[in-house]
Amino acid sequence: MGLVAAALLKHVADVAEDRVDWRAMTSRPDLFAVILAGGSGTRFWPASRKKLPKQFLAVGGRRSLIGETAARLGKLVPPERVLVVAGVEHAPLVRKSLPKLPPENVLCEPIGRNTAPCVAWAALEIERRSPGAVHAVFPADHVIGPAPRFRAALEAAADQAVESGALVTFGIRPTFAATGYGYIEQGPEIARRGRSTVHSVQRFVEKPDLARAEQFLAAGRFLWNSGMFVWTTRAILGEMRRLTPDLVRALERDLRPESVAAVYPTLASVSIDVAVLEKAAAVHVLPADFDWSDVGAWPALPEILPRDAHGNCVTGGATLLSEDANNCIAYGKSGELIALLGVDDVIVVRAGNALLVARKDRAQDVKKIVSRLEREGPKFL
Repeated sequence: MGLVAAALLKHVADVAEDRVDWRAMTSRPDLFAVILAGGSGTRFWPASRKKLPKQFLAVGGRRSLIGETAARLGKLVPPERVLVVAGVEHAPLVRKSLPKLPPENVLCEPIGRNTAPCVAWAALEIERRSPGAVHAVFPADHVIGPAPRFRAALEAAADQAVESGALVTFGIRPTFAATGYGYIEQGPEIARRGRSTVHSVQRFVEKPDLARAEQFLAAGRFLWNSGMFVWTTRAILGEMRRLTPDLVRALERDLRPESVAAVYPTLASVSIDVAVLEKAAAVHVLPADFDWSDVGAWPALPEILPRDAHGNCVTGGATLLSEDANNCIAYGKSGELIALLGVDDVIVVRAGNALLVARKDRAQDVKKIVSRLEREGPKFL
């Protein structure tokens, strides 16, 4: 029998970081950060809902995922130089998760339009405030650590972006033949910056089938596309003006929030990878030397959570009681007990007015449940 309490994310080991005096920190004055906090996180239903999507959940930790994303920037990027792009309905959640963030740093999308429009909007806003600045773009819901190593890589990427004028991305060294990620084929090494090496990018490859993913893994020169980027505002806007001129023109006419809100629904819905990265003149990649997980679905949690002697883990604040149960994942709120008896490889999620029980190997199909609920039971979304 195991009794497991919810624990901190394994990479958040230094509680003292919360007590650092921000006023005593130095920072890099030309570096901004953009956190992309759109998305619905359907594969984390029922914990992730329309009113409380995944990026605002404390999935395994004491802070929300977006809170962790901002905190790991540390001294490099203070709150006044962090911009968050989120749906207008989630602006209160952003402010709750990031109370030090200036209100004007929340860019509210009236409707989701994938990542190219929000990257363009953020770049135009940063260029308006600080011409020639460099900025990083991060999804709000990744788990990364240790934070000092991440910050060192971020600074190396910023140096490369400024000195080369290239668009810089982080690649993740694959640990298995994943079919759920895009891939980057890295070219020769072109620079070294501290611990980081910099490579040219040969090409981007969309999500492959298993046979092709196995070929990529065996080749040794392919990286997972992390969706994290660093560039100067002039570099990214220059490429977007060349490749997506209508998008940039529509936004830059008037950057007042009400004007952007009016034009936003007319913009093409396209990812920054497809719109720009795959066609850009110069793209460089830094193979990441930090731990990374996009926490894409429930089975990712054992990578970032403590497990008991039988491979079970629990998060959300609940207590797990297991008897003859192995390799299970449980989620529930503080004060709740989840008891597992004689089961293996299952996911049990108790959240609000819904309960999910699923085999781990079917976790990607949770979105099928969400699709049915959109038609049959929207009150559960």
